[in-house]
Amino acid sequence: MTHDGPARILVVDDVQENVRLLEALLTSRGYDVLSTNDGASALELIATGKPDLVLLDVLMPPPDGYAVCRQLRENEETAVLPVIMLTAALGPEKARGLVAGADDFIAKPFDHDELFARVQSLLRIKRYHDTITDLNRTLDERVQQQVAELARARRLQRFLSPQLAEAIITSGGESILASHRRQVSMIFADLRGWTKFVDAVEPEELMRVLGEFHETIGRLVTRFDATVGFLEGDGVQLFFNDPIEIPDAPLRAVRLSCALREETGQLTPRWRKRGHDLDLGIGIALGYATCGEVGFEARSDYAAIGAVTNLASRLADRAMGGQILITQRLYAEVEDDVEVDPIGELELAGFQRPVTAFNVIALRGPADLPA
Repeated sequence: MTHDGPARILVVDDVQENVRLLEALLTSRGYDVLSTNDGASALELIATGKPDLVLLDVLMPPPDGYAVCRQLRENEETAVLPVIMLTAALGPEKARGLVAGADDFIAKPFDHDELFARVQSLLRIKRYHDTITDLNRTLDERVQQQVAELARARRLQRFLSPQLAEAIITSGGESILASHRRQVSMIFADLRGWTKFVDAVEPEELMRVLGEFHETIGRLVTRFDATVGFLEGDGVQLFFNDPIEIPDAPLRAVRLSCALREETGQLTPRWRKRGHDLDLGIGIALGYATCGEVGFEARSDYAAIGAVTNLASRLADRAMGGQILITQRLYAEVEDDVEVDPIGELELAGFQRPVTAFNVIALRGPADLPA
């Protein structure tokens, strides 16, 4: 039904005695009854009262029952509203009523049991139709919601692992993408010998090497739940602890970097066989950054901006092939889990004071995350 409570029936007849009789009969059976004496007010009551069925007299001052029925059928909201026409004869009036869109007919004077049987039959059909309409509307809303979630997932997965993107969508917490401050473990990694390589190979071979490198990074981003700052050419920026907080962010950054070094180490012999002298250098730093989505509607990224970003980038620039250089601040968080060689103090562009750095030799535990 279109409203709570019992079925609502509108009685339309220009003879007041007929209206009172139908009101008495229908209310005695528990129906909610509306009534009027002309077609114009009937159309108004249908719009405001939302009846579930109309008992409609045929011969009334304009608009008569035929005209009212035609208008109901032309309106999408009332196109399937059940209409029983009350007619003095079932000959030509019935034919005209069918053309106008009536669902059923009762001849005057009418049999009470027949009236109730026809009313119940059409109300049952109306109830089925309303149920189907509600299901279709619910289905459409669910489809629209799923389409919106897929769009959000595609947008988030540009800079998050699938697990993190799913967590944000499930929680409805996309507001965490707004600008905020957070301590992050920042990784920069790029390929040594890239400039010479680019000048020496065809575009197809360049794209092949990039595809192999990026595929490796993609697997590790998913495995370690990293956030992707950017992935451009031979360089990648990843970070941990934002937008989702991760308690072991410094160690997780080192574990991902060791796994990346190991997997890239399996690629470099293949690259050398094809004549490419490439290797990987990595820098990791720990510090606070301003994090959030940057860009515009058609193109946006997730960024972590601050001194920690520059520091990790400069360490990566100084790393030789196979080195993972980390800051003293990050080393203090992971020293029980890693073996390092002290590098000493490095003069880094953009930093007034020398930076104490360590080269990660190995993990004391497994490179992957604990089960």
